[in-house]
Amino acid sequence: MRNVPVSEFDHQPFDVLPIGTDYPPDHLLARHEHRRAQLLYGASGVMLVETDDGSWTVPTDRAVLIPPGVPHEVRMLDVSTWSLYVEPDAVPWWPSRCAVVEVGPLLREVLRAANALDVPYDDGGRDGTLVRLALHELQRVAPIPLSISLPPRGVLRDLCRAYLAEPDVHVTNADWARAVAVSERTLDRHFRAATGVGPASWRVRARLLSSLPALRRGTVTEVAGRLGYATPAAFTAAFSKAFGAPPSRFR
Repeated sequence: MRNVPVSEFDHQPFDVLPIGTDYPPDHLLARHEHRRAQLLYGASGVMLVETDDGSWTVPTDRAVLIPPGVPHEVRMLDVSTWSLYVEPDAVPWWPSRCAVVEVGPLLREVLRAANALDVPYDDGGRDGTLVRLALHELQRVAPIPLSISLPPRGVLRDLCRAYLAEPDVHVTNADWARAVAVSERTLDRHFRAATGVGPASWRVRARLLSSLPALRRGTVTEVAGRLGYATPAAFTAAFSKAFGAPPSRFR
């Protein structure tokens, strides 16, 4: 099925509801939640998923696993999705926190085929076998560290969300301390308590995550310069250290 709300079919007696959706450019899905667990796969574009405790960047041909009942918003950057909405009892192994995962060739083709199904489908035949194979393959996916922690609330969260929207290599701890009217030492202490890392390290990771949408249209050299790296090699080294793969793998 494509371009239909899951709420219209949530009552159907199927563990898995496959629904694909095409979104206009730079579309924001406002904060919402699902009763079912959701596999959200990006067949094109880049998705930016945000919950109370973090932000996840999902490049093309990857997916994010969203737990049931977790409020989230998603910014869709030229995205077409293939989703599976899954009854929680059918996936007791589902993560309790969002996770970006690699999607291999077999799972990708299974998702493509599943999203062509109509509901109701033949659960006892080929259709049911297809969606059950998708769940089996999902238990084998590898997570990718394409996320960043967010303070749960308050002015620190506001600072972080604004920075994620417009990363700027010239912003310093002193700038943030002045913005929230505290000393740099106090800022550092509160920020580490809220996110587990210092504000400078957090901003470096935020900038690296921002390169993922930029790499869709720019070269590694162009993106490296925009983020303030002296050379493409320096950017590639920092990116690979943070995410376990070079930026060329995400272009």
